[in-house]
Amino acid sequence: MFQKILIANRGEIALRVLRACKELGIQTVVVHSTADADAMHVRLADESVCIGPPPSRDSYLNVHQIVAACEITGADAVHPGYGFLSENAKFADILAAHNITFIGPTGDHIRVMGDKIEAKRTAKRLGIPVVPGSDGAVTEEKEAKRIAAEIGYPVIIKASAGGGGRGMKVAHTEADLEVALQTARSEAGAAFGDDAVYIEKYLQKPRHIEVQVFGDGFGRGVHFGERDCSLQRRHQKVWEEANSPALNAEERARIGGICAKAIADLGYSGAGTIEFLYENGEFYFIEMNTRLQVEHPVTEAITGIDLVHEQIRVASGGGLSVRQEDIKFNGHAIECRINAEDPRTFTPSPGTITHFHTPGGLGIRVDSGVYSGYKIPPYYDSLIGKLIVHGRNRVECMMRLRRALDEFVVDGIKTTLPLFRDLVGNADIANGDYDIHWLEKYLAKEE
Repeated sequence: MFQKILIANRGEIALRVLRACKELGIQTVVVHSTADADAMHVRLADESVCIGPPPSRDSYLNVHQIVAACEITGADAVHPGYGFLSENAKFADILAAHNITFIGPTGDHIRVMGDKIEAKRTAKRLGIPVVPGSDGAVTEEKEAKRIAAEIGYPVIIKASAGGGGRGMKVAHTEADLEVALQTARSEAGAAFGDDAVYIEKYLQKPRHIEVQVFGDGFGRGVHFGERDCSLQRRHQKVWEEANSPALNAEERARIGGICAKAIADLGYSGAGTIEFLYENGEFYFIEMNTRLQVEHPVTEAITGIDLVHEQIRVASGGGLSVRQEDIKFNGHAIECRINAEDPRTFTPSPGTITHFHTPGGLGIRVDSGVYSGYKIPPYYDSLIGKLIVHGRNRVECMMRLRRALDEFVVDGIKTTLPLFRDLVGNADIANGDYDIHWLEKYLAKEE
């Protein structure tokens, strides 16, 4: 087991990883920018190292400073959390060159799955169902029209190196295709420095289903069930559930088995999430995230297994602590992402939190690194906390969530709490009857 882990992140995920390390008796080091000097994870860590000014490129994305912090403090491993350098293959390679363990997959696996085109090819080879579309990058309009005609309109054009909804355009007719192709390539080049795009069938009313997987790096893999992340705004997840209201036990076992086998065959090490669009009983691979997900707590709630503990165990060479038959699903869990944003316009709302009170009681978990008097800096992601609620079934979970949202108090800034109070009372949400377009249509009606 590791002696000292450096946590290369900030906010609630840094605190989440720190807690897991403390439970395992592992010393912790956190890095931080000058803007985060008073953050909760900095206060609670055994050691902290300031690595630069507020801009991420000068601090949390500064690989050389992070490696130097490891060497100064004697950290023998790095947990990257999510975001920042968590899916940076070069960072994983540099750590390996310095004999520091990256708590995650190999750089090669990050590269393969980080390239959307190569990831789709790999998924297909591993027996994972994929969305009909191009086999690789599409550069010519003539080729794009041919592929679109074969798979049928509407189609979606996506950036190969994309994420967060950037470099994605939908074409409903051949007349739309030229502009969509040019716009997607332009956005992809500006956002990711790579203008390669590919084409897929655009599904009309799919759900976003993702499967939590783990590999031990030695040819063994398991799955921890699925999460439904269909409530999204501009391709950003807002509300997540485990298990999905749309799947039955047979479908869950089928897609979970496919994913676990694929991870084993790949020789993958650590946590990963295989994401799908699901429509009319069929799953279609869209991407794989080679890291811990923001929404991992709902999986922990229904399985009772600490996924960060599992990450650390696997990275240290200890293998998986569970077999597939050991993983049981108990009840239902929902996570709401509490952002420092206007609940209607989603405009960021940095500032000082004058009062912060979290709900409690059976089945309630809040992951947050903020506190009363904390000043939210304007430089980073607006997520300030996650409310995770667990119940014996979805009905109980929804009742408990309604109560927890009523208890949650954040004063001094705007947050998305009012949005969730609206959603929890909506009939479609109560019935689990929604798809990836539902939330944006709901918000449009509210304007």
